[in-house]
Amino acid sequence: MEALLTSRAVPVQVPCRKLSSLSDDLSCLELRRYPCRRGGVSIMSHPRLVRLVTASVQPQRVSALGHQGNTAPSKEILDLWGNVEAVCFDVDSTVCVDEGIDELAEFCGAGKAVAEWTARAMGGSVPFEEALAARLSLFKPSLSKVDEYLEKTPPRLSPGIEELVKKLRDNKIDVYLISGGFRQMINPVASILGIPRENIFANNLLFGNSGEFVGFDEKEPTSRSGGKAKAVQHIRKGSSYKTMVMIGDGATDLEARIPGGGGLVHMLRWSSAS
Repeated sequence: MEALLTSRAVPVQVPCRKLSSLSDDLSCLELRRYPCRRGGVSIMSHPRLVRLVTASVQPQRVSALGHQGNTAPSKEILDLWGNVEAVCFDVDSTVCVDEGIDELAEFCGAGKAVAEWTARAMGGSVPFEEALAARLSLFKPSLSKVDEYLEKTPPRLSPGIEELVKKLRDNKIDVYLISGGFRQMINPVASILGIPRENIFANNLLFGNSGEFVGFDEKEPTSRSGGKAKAVQHIRKGSSYKTMVMIGDGATDLEARIPGGGGLVHMLRWSSAS
C-alpha cells in the first residue's frame, strides 16, 4: 500500500528563490538569547520568514551562541550550520504547511474539534499521547478514508524546503523526519524529498481486517511526550554525529534537546521570500 500511496504524491509548492549555497539566507539571520526554564532560548529572525524551532544537539561540545539580550554576529549562525552533520525536521507546519491530523480530521468532518486539541498539544498544556488519543477518537479514520484523503490531498510543502533538503543532502548532511504525525501521510513527503524510510520516526495508524480504525501504535516513541528526544537518542546511538540540529515548531520539538548534551535551543525563522 505504501508504494501505491507514494506513487500518488505530487508536491504543491509556492515558488521561491533557489538556494545557491547552504549558507544562503543564513547570513542575514539574527540571534537573540533569552532565559527559560530549560536553558537559553536564542531567537534567529529574518524578514518575511516561516517560524521554526531549532534545537542544536551538540553532545561533545558546548556551543555559546550569543549573550543575554544581545544580537550575535551572523558568522556564529553560519558556524553552527558549518558543523552540522545531521538535520532532523518536524513535518507538520514545518516541512509541510499543514497540520496533517487537522487536515485529515477536516476531510472526515471533525476539523474544528481536532484543531483545538492540536493547539493544546503543540503548546504542551496536555501530554502528547493524551491529545493524540483524544483527537483520533473524535473521527476514527478508516483505511479507506485515509486512502481517499491521500488520493485527493497531495502534500503541500513549505516554500524552500525541497531546495533546502537537496542542498543538505548535496553537502553530505543526513536528513531525518521526526514527527508526531502518521507514517501513512509522511511517507509520500519523504519520497518527494528523497529521504529514506529508515530515516523516518513517526506514528502509525492501526486498522482491523475490514479497514476499520482500531488505534495507533503506542510502541512508537513519537506517540508520547518526550518521544522526539528518544528518536534523536536512537539516531545518535547508531551514528558518530557530533552535531545535530532539530527544526520544528512545537513543544515536542523543544523536547528533542538531549539533557546534559550541551545543546542550545533556538527559535529559527527560515526565509520563504521569493
